[in-house]
Amino acid sequence: MTITDQRKVYAYPFGPHDRLVLDPMYARLREDEPVARVKMPYGDESWLVTRHADAQTVLVDPRFSRAAGMVRDVPRVGPQKAEGGTMAMDPPEHTRLRRLAANAFTPRRVEQSRPTVEKLANELVDEMVKSDRSADLVDAFALPIPIRVICEMLGVPYDDQSLFRTGSEAIISTTMSPEEIFGHINQMMGYMAGMVAQRRSEPSDDLLGALVRARDEEDQLSEEELVLLGVGLLTGGFETTSTQIANSVYVLQTQPEQLALLRQRPELIPDAVDELLRWIPLFATATFARFATEPVELTGVVVPAGDPVLVSFPAANRDGRVFSDPEKFDITRGRTGHLAFGHGIHHCMGAPLARLELEVALETLLRRLPDLRFAVPEPEIPWKAGSLMRGPKRLPVTW
Repeated sequence: MTITDQRKVYAYPFGPHDRLVLDPMYARLREDEPVARVKMPYGDESWLVTRHADAQTVLVDPRFSRAAGMVRDVPRVGPQKAEGGTMAMDPPEHTRLRRLAANAFTPRRVEQSRPTVEKLANELVDEMVKSDRSADLVDAFALPIPIRVICEMLGVPYDDQSLFRTGSEAIISTTMSPEEIFGHINQMMGYMAGMVAQRRSEPSDDLLGALVRARDEEDQLSEEELVLLGVGLLTGGFETTSTQIANSVYVLQTQPEQLALLRQRPELIPDAVDELLRWIPLFATATFARFATEPVELTGVVVPAGDPVLVSFPAANRDGRVFSDPEKFDITRGRTGHLAFGHGIHHCMGAPLARLELEVALETLLRRLPDLRFAVPEPEIPWKAGSLMRGPKRLPVTW
């Protein structure tokens, strides 16, 4: 059994993130110390796993608990502590709430929305080409697609998007004070409570209306759970996808051979989306620690009961034990079991919708704007700072 206090503890994150460059320390640990001790700026010390197999174990094994972190000083990059929510639950509570919304995100139902998403993407390009042949792809295209789609699914007014965007930015901020963050969260909770009240006076067939009926007619969730689930679906339904759309365009523009191949063979778009998901380190750091409820062995290291474990998804997605030539970006790789959407019970419920939005976004841009390119030199593209998520703050493009 490993003696924790005899192991080196690494300061984590390893350094400031640079665009989409994955710190080489991940590769070194993955080969030499795949279950390493790290210390985040706040909270307890933690274990960090960087191999694909260990990541799957932590995400699937019921001996690792997300809910246990609600009563612990969870390792984190910002001063604020998590305040709960549906993602911090374990079965059976997590299973019960997930089931209430999951039907809206089945592959079959999501595929039925493809024509609507395609129409939206084309309308956004129509607006872009009315300009002087340049635009910020983030505000003009990457953000509106997932925001409008999730607003329509929930039945929330798109005109209120400034509130969603501000609240989502606060949730993933690493520099706001806890008071600021909780202020934005409380504002979102109040907004969603108002939407719930509206559904009670004016019943609807949208997803939020269905959740209200599950609360009022079937008593399947509490009022607090209803509001939390609504906020989680709204904010989680656009931030990651919009950032991944912008990141995907950035990567393809910096990989001209792969971009040329995709233009020649647009049928590769679904595979390209998967490779982009595997290759892009969307999050700047590992988050959402799981706590061992009993001793668990991971690659020769016994994690003691009560210890938190962090999973580095980008490191696991570059594991040569699973992916051949893992550092290479290759859109012909095919679907190979990446963990970009998580794994197990916390696998992203909205993954089918995110895939569809990414596919439609790339297909529309390749078809409508075949000469799309950066409008400024690549080093001048501004990147997000003070955020858990990596991505361009703005992406100036021309065509």
